[in-house]
Amino acid sequence: MSKKKQAEAAETEQKAADTAADAAEETPAAQPAEDWKAKFDELNDRYLRMAAEYDNFRKRSQREREQAYNDAVSRAVTALLPTYDNLERAIKAETADTEYKKGVELTMTQLTESLKGLNVTVIEASAGTTFDPNFHNAVMHVEDENLGENVIAEVFQQGFQIGDKVIRHAMVKVAN
Repeated sequence: MSKKKQAEAAETEQKAADTAADAAEETPAAQPAEDWKAKFDELNDRYLRMAAEYDNFRKRSQREREQAYNDAVSRAVTALLPTYDNLERAIKAETADTEYKKGVELTMTQLTESLKGLNVTVIEASAGTTFDPNFHNAVMHVEDENLGENVIAEVFQQGFQIGDKVIRHAMVKVAN
C-alpha cells in the first residue's frame, strides 16, 4: 500500500473515531446521569416506604403487647374478684373476735394494694354519685325524692377497671 493510501485510511479511521467519540460523549454522558437519577429516585422511594412500614409495624406491635398485658391482667383480676367480694362481706359482718376482724381487714388491704400495683382501680360508685352506664350496671330501681335523677342509691358490688378498660361493672341500685 502506498503512503498516500495509508494516510487516507488513517485519516478516515481518525474521522470515524472522532465521530464515534463525539456520539459517545453526547449520548452516554447524558444517559447515565438520567439513569442514575431515576435509579436513585426509585431506590429512595422504596427506602422511604420500607421505613414507614417498619415504623407502623413497630407501633402496632407495641400496641398489641400492651393490649395482651392488659388482657392477661384482666383475666387474673377477674379470677380474684370473688375473693375481694367475700373479704368485703366478711368486713361488713358483725363479729366479737377483734383479732379475726383485724386479720380480714389486713388481708383486704393487702389485696387492694396488690390490685393497685397492677394499675387496677376501683370504679367510683358510692351512694349519691351520678349513674354512668359505661361503668355501672343498674340491677334495681327505686323512687326516692331525697335523691336526684340517675343517682346511685346503693352499691351491691364494686366495679374495677384497668386504664380505660372495665374489668367488671359496678352493680348498683339507681334512684328515680
